[in-house]
Amino acid sequence: MDQAEIEQTLNTSIEEQAFSGAISIRQKDHVLYARAAGYADRSNKIENLLETRFGIASGTKFFTALAIGKLLEAQKLSFSTLLKDCIALDFPRYSQEITIQHLLTHTSGIPDYYDEDKIAGFDNFTLSIPWYALRGPRDYLAAFPDEAMKFAPGEHFSYSNGGYILLGVVIEELTGMKYQDFVEQAIFKEIGMKHSGFFALNKLPEKTAMGYVEEAEGWRTNIFNLPIVGASDGGAFTTVHDITALWKAFWGYQILPKELVEIYAQPYVEAETEGEHTYYGHGMWIREEEGRNREEYITGCDAGVSFMSSVNRVNEMQVTVISNTTDGAWPMLKDINTILKRESMR
Repeated sequence: MDQAEIEQTLNTSIEEQAFSGAISIRQKDHVLYARAAGYADRSNKIENLLETRFGIASGTKFFTALAIGKLLEAQKLSFSTLLKDCIALDFPRYSQEITIQHLLTHTSGIPDYYDEDKIAGFDNFTLSIPWYALRGPRDYLAAFPDEAMKFAPGEHFSYSNGGYILLGVVIEELTGMKYQDFVEQAIFKEIGMKHSGFFALNKLPEKTAMGYVEEAEGWRTNIFNLPIVGASDGGAFTTVHDITALWKAFWGYQILPKELVEIYAQPYVEAETEGEHTYYGHGMWIREEEGRNREEYITGCDAGVSFMSSVNRVNEMQVTVISNTTDGAWPMLKDINTILKRESMR
């Protein structure tokens, strides 16, 4: 690939889009492009770096799925284990047939406390309990709707933040540890994700970007739009370098054994609401367009956060874009896909 042309095109795109965040494009362990732009702290003009930690919103669900995978490997549960056999829930209208696999694959049918199909915009969403009270998965249960099931478990796909909150509760119940502590010890420390973690928004460590929301009257931070500490459905912080380490460890069977990796990365259910050729596996998305190589990816979006990291295992291409703005990642990803497609056709 013409690396100089890629650099020139994407550098121009960054300026035109006023992109704020970090980008990493790698192929076969070779860096094709890597750049950070914008500010981690706008007030104090602290620039983003490739080493800057960014929130990744629902990208965190992959960590939750990996943590469940650790428990599957240890035979503390199975895909067919019933949720009711792991934790006691005071929601009599929820099905008793929900399994761990239903929760992992967004096929449980439970009503969602944060139903993205009903949310007009992430930037002004609120809950019945204050964001500062949300410090762990169990704190979210008070916000769960006492409603009838959307559908019987296994019938359909419906993206569910609440389902991943329940997986976090299961992890805490079976390990006796806080969800965040288990992920940090069993995944981050084990594979060398040294700069990743679950940080309180009012106590961010150094080299961590604040998230920004753009409004008619200017920008503001996202501190009043998100849980004070991330949990099992979203809110972890990481770097583009740590995401590279994550993919390397995952595909190298350093986190989960080969048989589980193959299950996680296989299309399990078609995600009809996400467009054609899009599927969900276990904690990760799969795009399988005709005539193109399959891509596995993780993604997240929230107030002041947009993120996607994809892997094409055939051509060994890895693309990661993290932005500390609500929509900043998407136009950059579109431009990256355009130029990579053009380069591949030469």
